[in-house]
Amino acid sequence: MDDLPQPEEPANLKFLRLLVTTLTTVMIVGVIVVIGLLVTRLRDAGPALPDQVTLPAGTGATAFTQGDGWFAVVTDDQRILIYNRLTGALQQEIAITAGE
Repeated sequence: MDDLPQPEEPANLKFLRLLVTTLTTVMIVGVIVVIGLLVTRLRDAGPALPDQVTLPAGTGATAFTQGDGWFAVVTDDQRILIYNRLTGALQQEIAITAGE
């Protein structure tokens, strides 16, 4: 009974097995690349924030953003205060008005 020939796999089944194996390999490599990129990006210290910001008396900060050479603070009395990053001096004050 051991002398019986083994049935041959159809060609399309071999091709399908090759496709599944290739897809699995590509997905594993992709996950490793994504994890590697996340690790390297999250290890970065991020943007440098100012040590302290002096706000006008009686105001509190509700938001903060920054750009090249400046940073801005949105206050709770609906103003945007733009400061020089190097000197910390107030450069511009913008009043926020509700749109109609």
